[in-house]
Amino acid sequence: MSKPSLPQGTRDFGPEVVRKRNYIINTIKNIFELYGFSPLETPAMENLDTLMGKYGEEGDKLIFKILNNGLNDPKNIDKAKAAFENVLAGKNDRNLTERALKYDLTIPFARYVAMNHGQLTFPFKRYQVQPVWRADRPQKGRYREFYQCDADMVGSNSLLNEIELVAIYDAVFAKLGIQVDIKINNRKILAALAELCGNAEKLTDITVAIDKLDKIGLEKVQEELVSRGLDDDQVGMITGFLQITGSNTEKLDQLKKLLSESSVGAAGIADLEYILNYLPPTQSNVMIDLTLARGLNYYTGSIFEIKAKQVQMGSIGGGGRYDDLTGLFGVPHIPGVGISFGVDRIYDVLEELRLFPEGVHQGTRVLFFNLGETEAKKSFEYLQLLRNKGIPAEIYPEQAKFDKQFRYAERKQIAWAVMIGSRELENNTCNIKNLLEGAQETISLSKLVDYAF
Repeated sequence: MSKPSLPQGTRDFGPEVVRKRNYIINTIKNIFELYGFSPLETPAMENLDTLMGKYGEEGDKLIFKILNNGLNDPKNIDKAKAAFENVLAGKNDRNLTERALKYDLTIPFARYVAMNHGQLTFPFKRYQVQPVWRADRPQKGRYREFYQCDADMVGSNSLLNEIELVAIYDAVFAKLGIQVDIKINNRKILAALAELCGNAEKLTDITVAIDKLDKIGLEKVQEELVSRGLDDDQVGMITGFLQITGSNTEKLDQLKKLLSESSVGAAGIADLEYILNYLPPTQSNVMIDLTLARGLNYYTGSIFEIKAKQVQMGSIGGGGRYDDLTGLFGVPHIPGVGISFGVDRIYDVLEELRLFPEGVHQGTRVLFFNLGETEAKKSFEYLQLLRNKGIPAEIYPEQAKFDKQFRYAERKQIAWAVMIGSRELENNTCNIKNLLEGAQETISLSKLVDYAF
């Protein structure tokens, strides 16, 4: 029998890791609730046509497709063979696959809104914390199965929504103790750049290439732009755009000159100015980044990306405005904007910077030793009283040597031991030991429930 293993790009999470992840997720959820967002969940799988064509050419390649049931049924074999030929030719075939694991939380959310818009109160503000799947090449900070935490609001065009989302990012990372840069740009500015190059239809080609700048560098981006049909003059214009530097104000001034004849560009610049003018003067971590493209097709306005300052890591959050995403599902004119937190990458940052609070991974606080049948029964009685007070506690399930029970407590990092033996039963007392400091005392059982564990 072969050794058990995991699919590449997936991980098991033991108790210590899960508790740390819960610390991150609960921190984010609490901020979401503070800002008036409501929880939502959608299925792990969606119909394939719900997902395909929504993430651009690159994204579509990373969707995990699920084979139909019953392909080995003799009635379906010929259809399955023909379907495989179509797939090998680069086409989708419903005879082979009709469903897929969800790639992100935004498109399923748009599908939910389209299906339920008659019952929702707009603006509708939801948050969602669930795993998503991508057929990506696993590497540091990039996995095939990972959690996303999203917050979206739909049914409003107001830029106050973008400002709220910037505030949420700032609040969450301040709470977690991570110093971040909040990078912003606007797809209207990128659309104006495509117009300036003389071909508005090249917007997707331009944004997909620019989105790889951090990974492959400027020279490779220029090569990709050429491969996508842009000439040297157009590549030169894009290069000059990407090399705009300075403060937020200086970047806006240069953009106004470069895109002076573009109405869509002016609208994008006005959006950026509105957001920046709302921020307190002391907030210096929000910066315009003109290399930020967010290559997904559905973004139409403001776009965001979050980078941790003290570690070498990809983005740990991102999002943007999508003013007609539900139109993809036959319900047009519902604007929306949302952000996402990359829980797994945030975990890696907190681990690398040692920012998890002390005791965040601790579960059981008190262990009752098992010193015999009668003694265990009395211990269980007081164990339940501690649990009723909200103190995490357990009893060792079998009578065993002291050493074995002490080792159990040590390995689980339990801070306190309560021992009720035959002598303690007679005297109506118990021994309490602080396992971290080694101090021990005997107290009356009547005082146990109020003990400062």
